[in-house]
Amino acid sequence: MNLKERCILAPNSLLLYFIYNILVYIAGFFLKIVALFNKKLGLFVHGRKTVFDILSNQIKKEDTVIWFHTASLGEYEQGLPVLEALKKKYPTHKFVLTFFSPSGYEVKKDSGVADVITYLPLDTKANAKRFLKLIHPELVVFVKYEFWPNYLAELKKQQIHTISISTIFRPSQAFFKFYGGWMRKSLHAFNHIFVQDEASQKLLESIHYTNTTISGDTRFDRVLEILQRDNSLAFIEDFKGDKTCVVIGSSWQEDEALFVPFINDSTKDCKYIIAPHTIKSQEIEKLKSSITKNTVLFSELDQHQDLSQFAVFIVDTIGILTKVYSYADIAYVGGGMGNTGLHNTLEPAVFRIPVVIGKNYVGFKEAEDLVALGGVLSVKSQTEFNTTMNRLLEDANFKTSVGVMNHNYVHSHGNASEIIMEYLSKR
Repeated sequence: MNLKERCILAPNSLLLYFIYNILVYIAGFFLKIVALFNKKLGLFVHGRKTVFDILSNQIKKEDTVIWFHTASLGEYEQGLPVLEALKKKYPTHKFVLTFFSPSGYEVKKDSGVADVITYLPLDTKANAKRFLKLIHPELVVFVKYEFWPNYLAELKKQQIHTISISTIFRPSQAFFKFYGGWMRKSLHAFNHIFVQDEASQKLLESIHYTNTTISGDTRFDRVLEILQRDNSLAFIEDFKGDKTCVVIGSSWQEDEALFVPFINDSTKDCKYIIAPHTIKSQEIEKLKSSITKNTVLFSELDQHQDLSQFAVFIVDTIGILTKVYSYADIAYVGGGMGNTGLHNTLEPAVFRIPVVIGKNYVGFKEAEDLVALGGVLSVKSQTEFNTTMNRLLEDANFKTSVGVMNHNYVHSHGNASEIIMEYLSKR
C-alpha cells in the first residue's frame, strides 16, 4: 500500500472505529432491555454488573496477575492446557479467567480453575481502562478468535505482554479487507500470535504482521489429556454390557431427523447413547417419545436397577459426554446438519473410533482434515447416514481402520502447549 492509499484509508479507519464504539454502547443499552425477556441474555447482562466489585475485592495491588480470556466453553477447553501449564510454572501468581459468553461462565464459574472467574465487561474504552487498572496483569492470553479493539488498544498503551493462542485466520475476516485498517491496528497489541496453520501465518504476513509461530491447536493437548483420566461410568457399563455402542453427542433437531429413524428401523443388536445439546425437559421428553425402542434417561437412573434391558440411553445432564465417548464404538457428532456449528470431533476421535458428522463442516479445521483423511465421515442425507452407519456396524475392519486414522491424526498434533510455553519461558 502506497502513502497516498494510506492517507485515504486512515480517516475511514478512524470513522469505522468511532462507529464501532457507538455500536457497543447502543448494543449495551438494548441488551439490558432484551435481557428482561431472555434468560441467556439476562445472565449475560446481570453477570457483568458485579465484575468490578469482584475484582476490587479479590485482586490486591501487590498481586502478580496473569489474565486468561476465552469466549465460551469451547475456547476454555482449548486454552486449558496452557492455563494449567502457566499455573504450574507460576504457582504464586494470581490467575484471572474471563468469559464473554454465559455458556462458558455459568458452567465454569465455580470450578476453581483460576483465582478469579468473571465475565469480561463490554468492550468500551472506559471498561478496558478500569478493568486493567484493577487486575494490572503482567501477562495476558487470549484464545482463538477474541479480538476486542478497546481492550487491545489499552493493553498496547500500557505495554502489557499479550499473546493470542490457537488462533486461526481466514480471508473473510475484516483484518484482510480494504476497510479493516482499524482492526489490523488491534493485532499489533499482541506481542506474539500462535496460529493453527500455515495459511493463517501467510494471511498475517500479507498485512505485515510477522510475530507469529505455527503451533497448531491446543485442543489436541486437551483431548490427549483425556486419555490419562479415569473415564469410567458404572451406569454406562451396566447399560452397554458387551454390545456395540453408538454415542450421539451434542445433537440438535436436524441431527435427530437422521438418527431417530435409523434407531427405530434398525435391526442391529446394539446400544445407543444420545447426549443432546439442549437438555430442557420439554425437548428431552419430545426426543424420548419419538424413539420406539426401550429408552431410559439419566435423570431416571434411581428408578431402574437393570439398565441392560434398555436399548437407548438419553443423557439429560451436562459434564459427562467426554467420559461417555470412551464407551463408544462409533460416534456421531452433532451440529453439522444445521447451521448451529459443528461440535467437537476431537473428543471422540481421540478414543480411536470412527466419527460421523453432518454436511456442514467447512471452517472447522480438524473436521476438514479428518474428512480428507477418512477418519471423519460426512453425510448429507438420510440415505447416506443409513449407508454409513450400517457399513460401520457390519464391517469391523472398516470401522477399525477409520478409527485408527483419527487416533493417528490426534496424536500427531499434540505439542502446541509445549511450543507456547517454550516461548513464554524466554520472554
